[in-house]
Amino acid sequence: MDMQDSDKMALAAQMHVLLRRITGRVTDTEWMVRNPEYARAMVALARQTAVTDRRPELQDCADRLEQALALAQPPAPAAPPAAAAPAPSAASSKAPAPGSIVGAAARYIGRLR
Repeated sequence: MDMQDSDKMALAAQMHVLLRRITGRVTDTEWMVRNPEYARAMVALARQTAVTDRRPELQDCADRLEQALALAQPPAPAAPPAAAAPAPSAASSKAPAPGSIVGAAARYIGRLR
């Protein structure tokens, strides 16, 4: 079942309102619908907040948005050639893991404005 953009936007707006009310975080609803990476980061944040703050309505909203935007299966990134992969440095070992919630949140903090 393919949802209309207005339905997707409505779900993103619901998540925005819940995150704003519970955490004080301002999100970009239109970007959430258009950019799967941003949407995944906001869904991950919503799920983390739902668990830590015991807010099942936020978990339900995250589930509905993930289903509407078909975020469950992220596209597989193209693997770089083994010879071209740089060795990890000390600075990169301290950076958050690319798939972690902390890493996703760090990429988007400050980019909304």
